[in-house]
Amino acid sequence: MSEMDEKPTNEPQSEAENYDDEPDESFGERMMGLTEMFPESVRNVASAVSNATVKSCRSLYQFSCNASWIFFTSSVILFAPVIFETERAQMEELHKSQQKQVLLGPGSAMAATGPSPSLPLIR
Repeated sequence: MSEMDEKPTNEPQSEAENYDDEPDESFGERMMGLTEMFPESVRNVASAVSNATVKSCRSLYQFSCNASWIFFTSSVILFAPVIFETERAQMEELHKSQQKQVLLGPGSAMAATGPSPSLPLIR
């Protein structure tokens, strides 16, 4: 048999190639090791760009929080009276209907007496 026909073994060739016992590097450790490869000016520019990006993301987040707070509190202040007044009008209508039912009997509240008094009469 020739050397090409031999099946490769899973055993390491030498002790220098066995890296299983070494702890894995984290992403941060690898990046710190790679910084030595670039000149100081490139590292400074990359640092300034990343710091500016983080600062602008934080300020955008803060602005969006403030804007949403202003929007929702203003909408509550503007629309709450309308909602309360609508609910009050519905309760008054229900109360009138119940009074009419008590005074005239159960069939009178459901009977059609014509258009409601709040709507104009169309001829």
